[in-house]
Amino acid sequence: MNEIQEMAARLVEVDGVVGVMLGGSRARDEHAPDSDWDLGVYYRGPLDVAALRALAAEVTGGPVEVAGPGEWGPWVNGGAWLDVRGQAVDWILRDADRVRAVWQDCRAGRHEVGVQAGHPLGFWSPCYAGEVALGRVLADPSGELGTLRAEAGTYPEPLREALTGAAWEAGFLVSNAAKSARRGDVLHVSLSLSRAVGVLVQALFAHHRRWCLNEKGALAAVATMPDTPPGFGDRAGALLGALGGGPPELVARVALAGGLVDEVRAVLGG
Repeated sequence: MNEIQEMAARLVEVDGVVGVMLGGSRARDEHAPDSDWDLGVYYRGPLDVAALRALAAEVTGGPVEVAGPGEWGPWVNGGAWLDVRGQAVDWILRDADRVRAVWQDCRAGRHEVGVQAGHPLGFWSPCYAGEVALGRVLADPSGELGTLRAEAGTYPEPLREALTGAAWEAGFLVSNAAKSARRGDVLHVSLSLSRAVGVLVQALFAHHRRWCLNEKGALAAVATMPDTPPGFGDRAGALLGALGGGPPELVARVALAGGLVDEVRAVLGG
């Protein structure tokens, strides 16, 4: 941890970097020995990417490709994957002003879902606020990350209402999937049911006033929450685990998905 703390201190010396947060499982003390170190590198205005490359080369002992803002996509928009003596350390760029704007949207009950490589169900904008709320500040010369973290520690009720209300989409997806199931359209059914489950998971996290950061581990996590329908995780997993078998099998699985949707919406009150 001392080496990571020192790295964070070096990162905030780079022009444009305003703070560094530890994220992921290590920030929540849920990590395994081989878990990555995820560092959110928050920046504002022009960012000295060349200086980041130089620092990366110094700590790894060789050249490292560092993607500048926008090179990885619109949401996870840049960073680097470092190997520091056999330990994976990820730098993930975050535009500090955009994170603040998304937080204000969350407080007003607004969110969006964007296309982003590596996020099969899309990037849900409240992730930005959740990362700050669940992260650990490593370097914060101006104090703005600490202030934002304190604010995001309370889950906004307007966002809770918006995300639980958005669960209607799951029912719409299942209804559309029913038509495709009768035609044996495995691709459309599988995509529709996967997204339907993802929408329900987001809604259940919000119902429990918990931040959902991405799809990884989300189904298992939501299955342990008190108001989640019994067996939700196992039933959703079985539903998505095998979607072949022709139209009769697809129709049966869509019907099971409809049951899950109804149970979750009953929990959510709609």
